Formats: sequence, C-alpha cells, structure tokens
Amino acid sequence: MRPYILAETNWEALKDANFDLAVLPWGATEAHNYHLPYATDNIQADYIAAKAAQIAWKKGGKVIVLPTIPFGINTGQSDIYLDINLNPSTQLAILSDIVAVLNRQGIQKLLIFNGHGGNGFKPLVRELGLKFPEMFISFCFFPQVLNKDDYFEEKGDHADEMETSLMLHLRPDLVLPKNQWGNGKDKKYRIKAFSEGWAWAERQWSQISEDTGVGNPHKATKEKGARFFKDVTEKMGHFFYDLCKADIDDLYE
Repeated sequence: MRPYILAETNWEALKDANFDLAVLPWGATEAHNYHLPYATDNIQADYIAAKAAQIAWKKGGKVIVLPTIPFGINTGQSDIYLDINLNPSTQLAILSDIVAVLNRQGIQKLLIFNGHGGNGFKPLVRELGLKFPEMFISFCFFPQVLNKDDYFEEKGDHADEMETSLMLHLRPDLVLPKNQWGNGKDKKYRIKAFSEGWAWAERQWSQISEDTGVGNPHKATKEKGARFFKDVTEKMGHFFYDLCKADIDDLYE
C-alpha cells in the first residue's frame, strides 16, 4: 500500500490523516497509432504522478494522488472508433464537484496533472478560482516539463517517439511489435498561420493522420523512456513538494 495513492489506501489510514495537496491525473481514451494502447495517456499520467508523489512524500510532503480521470477532450476525433470524448463543459462539471469535496474537507491545494494534449484546463481553472476563492488550483502538462529535444530525435505530439519510449519502459507488454508501428506522418494546415502556431483551429484527426499518430515513433527505445521518466518524475516530485509546503496566502516575492 502506497499511502499517497488514494485508490490503494484505506479508512484505517485516512481517518486521522491530513493532506496539503491533492493531485488529480487526467488523461484520455483514444487511439495512439497502431501500436500503443488506447489508455496510453492514462498509464503515463498514473505512473509519473505516482512516482513524483513518492519523491515528494519521502521529502515530507503530504500529498495524495486521486484516481485518474480516464476520459478527456476528443472533439476532433469524433469519427475514430471508441475515442471517448468529454466536452469542456463536462470537464468543468466533474472538476467543480471534485474541488467542492476538497474545499469542504480542508484540502485547499489541487494540482491537475494533465496527460492529454487535447485537454485545456486554463479557462476551467480561471472559473473555479472565482467559485472557490479559498482554493489554490493549478495544472501542469508533463511533456512540457523538460526539453524533449534533449531526449528524443523525432518531433511529434501523439504516439510519437517520446510516448512510445515511455510505454516501452512502463508497459512493454501493451506495445505491439515494431513491424506493426505506423510512421506517424501527419498533414499540416495549408494556412501558414495555423502551422506557425500564432493562430489555432482544431485538427480533424482522421484527415491529418492515417494511423492516428503524429510523429515518427521508430527511434523509440525503452532506455530513452527510462531516462525521461527518471528526470521528469524527479522534477515533478520537487514541484509537488513545493506545492505542499507553499503558503497560499504568501505566494509572491
């Protein structure tokens, strides 16, 4: 039993417990090229959040990791079989109920640990900040924690070299043999503003990628995944600890 994982602990351990920080991993259920499981985002969020929490816990941080939300925003993938979509308004409703519980029970810091690039939490956090002014709500997206170029050769953002390497490290039993991997080749917008990143429109996944991947995974290795996992969890663990110890009434200098 890991005392910082809510799904594994029990009432005997929790009836007199006090936590400073709740971490809510949030993933998605969606196709990841031909070779990775639909739960890739959930698995990665589970493992990284748990390891980071362990690091924070050993330093003295009172952190509790909540069960992962397994569905995310997949509005651009509505025609891909069994990609499960939650609308942003549904995410807000779920998050609002969870925040209400934490606030009522005196856990006033929440970190949303995002594992899916399609999730957009900034407007939700803004709205909940007005509704629950006693709470300090933040979010992070783990692929942005480190410079991916220091670990991986190929660009991409979905079932790419990074995600494939992580899954080869974390759950190799769920990764198909390499001869079944797609190349992750994607189409770019003809309108340059969208490709340059200063304008945005949602990508229609079935039109931009034949195998649902974005980024060539073929240079992925379990060794690359292990190195990235170690470094990202170390950095996240210190972040969890800092949040645990932070005074939400004295955050600025």
